[in-house]
Amino acid sequence: MPKPIASQEDEDPTPYLFVSLEQRRIDQSKPYDSKKNCWVPDEKEGYLLGEIKATKGDIVSVGLPGGESKDFKKDQLQQVNPPKYEKAEDMSNLTYLNDASVLHNLRQRYYNKLIYTYSGLFCV
Repeated sequence: MPKPIASQEDEDPTPYLFVSLEQRRIDQSKPYDSKKNCWVPDEKEGYLLGEIKATKGDIVSVGLPGGESKDFKKDQLQQVNPPKYEKAEDMSNLTYLNDASVLHNLRQRYYNKLIYTYSGLFCV
């Protein structure tokens, strides 16, 4: 019969849930324009952050990272959350709860070792 293991206290999850104040200040100082910033679909990354350059009817010209410009249908674009929601602990607080915003939030939190994220009552 195996020996009983002495119980240990669980590790404090705080460093894996909350963004530091310094990182929050850095994130909130990023440039943002709700009329120009948008998410556009990308085969490799899922979505890319773009900046609307021009609109002609149902077609929108979007500037992409690296200086490239591409045309998309209006219904392919998704709205970007303000910088104050960067790496949000609870995704139910996001202004725009779309596929691109959820993926971006989870990806950024994972890259920064913030492995616990809530979506309302549920920990993702």
